[in-house]
Order: sequence, then C-alpha cells, then structure tokens
Amino acid sequence: MRYLNVFLFLFLISGWYPAFRLFAQDNDIQPHVQTVSPAPSPADSITPAQNTGHTPAPVTAHTGYFTDATVQIAGTMKLDESAENGVLYDDPYLAEIDRKWQELIARSPLLEDVTVPVEMPPEADVQPENLTTAVLKQRLEELDAKTPFHITYNPDLERLIKTFLKTRKETLSKLLYKSRYFFPLFEEKLDKYGIPLEVKYLAIVESALRPGAVSKAGATGIWQFMFGTGRQYGLKVSSYVDERKDPVLSTEAACRYIADLYDIFGDWDLALAAYNSGPGNVTKAIRRSGGYRNYWNIRRYLPVETAGYLPIFYATLYLFEYAGEHGISPAGDYLPAYYQTDTVLVKRLISFEQISEKTGVDMELLRFLNPSYKLEMIPRPKDRMYPLVLPVEYTGIFVSNEQAIYDYAAAQEAKREKPLPKYAEINQRIRYRVRPGDYLGKIAGKFGVSVKSIKRWNGLKSSRIRAGQRLTIYPRRFPAAANTKNPAKKKTGKRKPLPEGDVISYTVQQGDSLWIIAQKYPGVSVQNLREWNGIWGDKLQPGTIIKLVVPEN
Repeated sequence: MRYLNVFLFLFLISGWYPAFRLFAQDNDIQPHVQTVSPAPSPADSITPAQNTGHTPAPVTAHTGYFTDATVQIAGTMKLDESAENGVLYDDPYLAEIDRKWQELIARSPLLEDVTVPVEMPPEADVQPENLTTAVLKQRLEELDAKTPFHITYNPDLERLIKTFLKTRKETLSKLLYKSRYFFPLFEEKLDKYGIPLEVKYLAIVESALRPGAVSKAGATGIWQFMFGTGRQYGLKVSSYVDERKDPVLSTEAACRYIADLYDIFGDWDLALAAYNSGPGNVTKAIRRSGGYRNYWNIRRYLPVETAGYLPIFYATLYLFEYAGEHGISPAGDYLPAYYQTDTVLVKRLISFEQISEKTGVDMELLRFLNPSYKLEMIPRPKDRMYPLVLPVEYTGIFVSNEQAIYDYAAAQEAKREKPLPKYAEINQRIRYRVRPGDYLGKIAGKFGVSVKSIKRWNGLKSSRIRAGQRLTIYPRRFPAAANTKNPAKKKTGKRKPLPEGDVISYTVQQGDSLWIIAQKYPGVSVQNLREWNGIWGDKLQPGTIIKLVVPEN
C-alpha cells in the first residue's frame, strides 16, 4: 500500500493523533482536507486553480465509488462466476476488508492533512469579478508572509489574476478537482527534499496537470522535462516507456532538479526562473542588471517566456489559495483520490486492453493512472518489473486472479500475427537494416536523430545507402508499432440479449466512456454495456444510443 495509507492507519491505531493535533495547533500547521466526492477527468486544459489555508470542509464518508457489478462485493459473488462473461472478480472477504479500511481513512480527521481544503465562504463574501486592488494587496501580503517567495503586488500580476478569473474559471474548477489526485503525491516528494509545498502549483503552470503534455520543443510530462535533463535526473525513455510521463518518477526528478537549482542560487524565485529557462539565462540576467539577485529586478533581462513565468506561478498560487473567495469550486468527471489507488508490479508483458477485459476497469482510467506506457502495454524486461496503478477496488481483483490474467495475456500473444517490438532503452545502440525506399532523412526522422549523426556513427562520407545495408543508430525515439492494434483483426462481438426488465436508451454525450455511463446505473457494469450493445472498442461517438437494463435489486 502507499506510504500515506500506512501512515494514517498507524496513527489511528497508536493513539498518537491527539498529540499530533496539539503539535499542529502549537506550531500553526495548516490543516489540509481531501473531500471524498467526485473528481476530475484525465484531459483538461491549461492554467491555474486551488485554495489553501481556510477552515477545512467536512469530510464525507467513503461509501464506494465503484458501483460496477464487478466490485460490488458482499459475499454474494463467487470466483467461478467470472467465467460467465470473462471478467474476473476479487475475493469477497478481502474486498470487504479493503472497503472497510478505505472508509476508515475517509472518516478519519487525519484526512485533513492529506491535501488542500476549499471551504466556500458565505455567498455575500464571494467576489467573482470585482476584486479590488486593496483586497488583492492585502492577500498578496498574507501569502508573502507565509511563503519563502517574494510575492509583491504589481499591476501586471493584478491584470493576470483578473484575466484568469474572467476567462478561465471553468478550467480552474477542473484543475482544482484534478489536484486531489496529484497534490498529495507532489507534497510528499517536495517535503522529502525540503522544498516549499507551494511549488506544487508549478506543475499547473508547466502542464495543467497533464502527464502526457508535450511542448513544441519536446519537453514532456507534468514537469516538462527535455530529453537530456530527464536522463540527467534518471528518467529513462524506451520503446515502451517514457518515464518523463510517470507522475511519481518525474516528480522525484523535478524535486531533485529544483533542489539543485536552489543550492546554486540560494533563492526560490531564481531557482524557479532557472527551472524554466536554464541557469545560464538567469546568470546572464543578473550580470546585465548590474548584479541584482531579486527576480523582480532582473525580470526585464530574462527571456520573454521566463519574464512571465513567475507572475503566472504567483497568480496560480493566489487563485488556488483564495479559490473559495472567488466562487471557484472543484468540478469534473470521476477521478480517484491518490490514496484510493494502489500499485502492482507486473510480472509479464500485458496490455491495457487485456487488463480491462479481465478486471472490468475502464480503459480511460487505466490510461490516466498509467500515462508513461507509450503503446498501452506494460513491458517486462529481464532486469526490472514495471508498476501498474489501479484503483484500490480493482487491485484486489488483479492480485486475486494474477496468474489467470497472465495466462490470458500469453494466450492472446500466441495468436498475434506479428511480434511486438523488442524492449530497448533510448540511447541504447541498435542495428537497423535499410529497407527498399529508405533514405537517411527518412530513417533519421523515424528514430528522432539527425542525418549528420547517422553518417558520423557509420563513417558515411555521402548520403547514399542501399537496401540490406546495416546501420548503427542511437535512437532518441522509437517508431510506434503499427501492428500493436490490427484493424484487420478487430474484434466484433455478438450482442447478448438484454435481461428482462425496463430497457433504458442512453444517448452518449461528449466526454462519456463506458465506465462513466456504468457509474450512472447501479448494478450495470462496463462488461454488461459491451455485451448488450456489441461494443468492443473504447471510443464512443456522441449521439450513439446505448441500451441497458438496471437490475431490480
């Protein structure tokens, strides 16, 4: 289980909690709250959102987010029943234990220390659009007093904050909701490296909390690592995995990098500026300013993008801290909280589709929780096992049926017409055989390298190559395997007849997935929807009619 779960549980059973609360009061530690209610969708847009440091919102007891029939366990479901529709089930007794400790965490006052509260103020106090300069100055002074950053009022910052409030409130609400998954993870790593917890808002500026974000320059992931910097801090890229997109590994790397930058500059504002533009640009700006070492004094000497970077970070920090005062509340499609997920180390190559088929977990949720797998497959090289992140309710199903799932994956692989690409880490040497129609520019584009590099690696004096020739290449990327999804063999299933009962016709809306639809109808599973409607893919077209029957019990 994740460290957070263990930590909370040990506190509860040991009786240390009252002493901790006294310590928190004496030391003015801000309480944090994770409200247990719906959460955001994996794909949202860019820019700020969230609120801290106010009276904690009430904690709603966890009553089970997953109403899918595959995980409604109360001793009524037997393991051998899974053979009826191909979906495997968890052990009822162990699933009930998981449900109980999840409820224990959700009810616990210790949950107040998990993440940021958003306590909405009385309606009369909400100022969605008429934030006065005097009030803003006062709030910025309060933020400056409790953070190590130099947060001071200036007209540019005021305009930025008011622009976000006017044009991006919906985005802020979605990001506020999304943060319930990411912020506990960020805070854990930031605290480990002695970095101010407010730096978690930097991930919103960088990527809008999108693990799959890629900039025009090639910066990738939540923390926007370039390839070289990522390798410097231990983030590997292979034919299957891009660790820059892994929230846990990339956050660890970002913390190490930011801590190193702070050691160099001795100032958090300058460290963040260097994170954006590189240390060299910051030192040049200091020289050009005449030796000033305050961000606001060197700002006009920085690259244009970096000159706006810190103000956007400050605006984001403000909007999250005072979200309630501006009428911004969390909103989004379902997403589990960080503590509601768990990790399993996978012992053989397996695809997301195979995991979804055998456990019933939604494909969109799998993609969101496991964004680093480029081909939607988890590899198993000789020297390591890769993690699979699942909602806790599905972790039990996977572990209880692990060998059966691996056997199913092996059987599926045996039927594959073409082999899957071999696991290979980027910058690891490969030998490429030139095919008819190949030329150096085409090969260079395929592997993300330059023609000049290929010629140097192979001692070529000209660009002429011939079919069958072997070339040494140190790839920066690998071409996606076209055979990983074989359209010619696309699975089309027979519809199963609907059970007796009132038939409901549901019209697919924008953003719907089978899993989201199943949550709206208790007792209906993703597998039910697939079988009743002959659906075997994961993409739903808005306007499609889906038929279903809700069980009477």
